Amino acid sequence: MRLQEKLNAFTANAVEKGLPSQSILAKFAKGTKDLIESGQAERAVKAGDEAPLFNLPDADGVIFNSRSLLAKGPLVVTFYRGVWCPYCNMDLQALEAARPEIEYRGASVVALSMQNASNSRKSRRENHLGFPILLDFKGLVADQFGLRFKLSDELVDVYKQFGNDLAQVNGEPSWMLPMPARYVVDQDGVVAYAEVNPDYTKRPDPSELLTVLNSLKAARVIA
Repeated sequence: MRLQEKLNAFTANAVEKGLPSQSILAKFAKGTKDLIESGQAERAVKAGDEAPLFNLPDADGVIFNSRSLLAKGPLVVTFYRGVWCPYCNMDLQALEAARPEIEYRGASVVALSMQNASNSRKSRRENHLGFPILLDFKGLVADQFGLRFKLSDELVDVYKQFGNDLAQVNGEPSWMLPMPARYVVDQDGVVAYAEVNPDYTKRPDPSELLTVLNSLKAARVIA
C-alpha cells in the first residue's frame, strides 16, 4: 500500500470514529484552506533553486553539515512537524522503509524538526528510524526554505485541546510550524526535486525519490 493510501485510510478511520469532532475537523480544514490561499507553498524553495545550507545538531548534539553531506552524495531533506502528528510519523516510517534503496543510490536522508531534543529522540525511537532528526530551533532553516508559518489563534486553541502545546514541544513560544515538505538536493547544491504541500494530510510516496535519484545517478555517469 502506498503512503497516501495509508494516510487516507487513517483519516477515514478517525472520521468514522468521530475523533476528532466535526467542529474540530472544520477548524483544521479552514487552517489548511487559509494556508493554501496564502500562496506560501508556491513561494517556497522549488526544483532548480539553490538549496539553503544548514549546520544543525541531532538530539545527541552531533552536528550535521549539509555541505559535508552533499560531498558524499545527494541529500534527501524532509521537514517534520513533530512527534504529536500521526501523518508525519507515518511519513517518516515510509521514508525509513525506503532508506535502503535511497542509500543504495548514493544518497542520505535527514529530517528537520522544530521540536526539542527529547521529543526528537522519542520520534526516532518510536518510528525506528535509521536516519537523524535534526533540531531546527525556531524553524530558522525551515524559514530559509520558505516553509515556516504561524498557526492561527483558533488552531492554537485546538492544538491545546489535544494536549499538543507546541511551546513545550518545541521549547519556544512562537507557535510556528514548517509546512510538510520533501526535497532532493543534488551534489551541486541545487534542488532536483521539491514537494511542498500546505495540506498536512497529503504526502508524496517515497518511490518518487528513487526515480529522481536514478536520474541524478545516470546524469553523473554521462558527465
